[in-house]
Amino acid sequence: MVAYKREQVLIEALPYIREFSDSLMVFKIGGSIISSRQILEDFVQDVVLLRYIGIQPIIVHGGGPEISETMKKFGKKPVFVGGLRVTDKETLEIARMVLLGNINVELVNLVGKYGGKGIGLSGQDGMFIRARKKAPVKIKGKEPVDLGYVGEVERIDPEVLMIMACKGYIPVISPIAVDDEGNNLNINADTAAGAIAIALRAKKYLSITDVEGVRMNPDDPKSVISEFKASDFDRLVDEGIIKGGMIPKVEACVQVVKKGVEKAHIIDGRRPHAILLELLTDEGVGTMISGK
Repeated sequence: MVAYKREQVLIEALPYIREFSDSLMVFKIGGSIISSRQILEDFVQDVVLLRYIGIQPIIVHGGGPEISETMKKFGKKPVFVGGLRVTDKETLEIARMVLLGNINVELVNLVGKYGGKGIGLSGQDGMFIRARKKAPVKIKGKEPVDLGYVGEVERIDPEVLMIMACKGYIPVISPIAVDDEGNNLNINADTAAGAIAIALRAKKYLSITDVEGVRMNPDDPKSVISEFKASDFDRLVDEGIIKGGMIPKVEACVQVVKKGVEKAHIIDGRRPHAILLELLTDEGVGTMISGK
């Protein structure tokens, strides 16, 4: 009986494997996934398996909580304005140390542990993420705040990623960009991942987070909406179905779909092997956002 069920799972996966073979997919992971070793290992296992069945995965990671903790160890208090970290020169160096020296290295090592070929990159490698300094943030009733070394994506040169992916590597990307004068800028990981997915014309963009997906009833974890169209986003916000911290997560997915990515997914990375269940089974486990 058990063998039969396993066979059925494999047969169910076959059309998806056929459809996704040779396609590029961008996976964005944040601090909620990175902070748990077991969740992170499950995620990496899934990504390596996808590479072996012909999918070309690209990982973009953040690390906000880890940066904040390291700042505190150096006696610096994290300051956020409009959801973005105020980044002076010292904070930028801390962010680089955490993102490039710790998180990126750990992810590349895990990819290797499970049989993949990971390669760590940041936007300064080949200058493939060009950015400009973000304008001061306007706050009602106050003077605009200069965020320091915080950037917004100006353009993506996907060549280096295409070369690596086509050679069988799994690029692991830290969201540190470079401006036209060679200065490093810290980029929001969701923004960077979305821009990369659009530039690559990825088949899918997947946000791996710590929520089950978009809920019809925000207070009921079992009321996950399995799929909706990007054009429904404003209505769902107006109706209070998408609210609070879910708005920027979903909006990032909506934007990539509107700009050429076929579909976007919000997946609960806390569920073991959720990526495989979402991509390779009929039912799925998260929320899929399509443009049609």
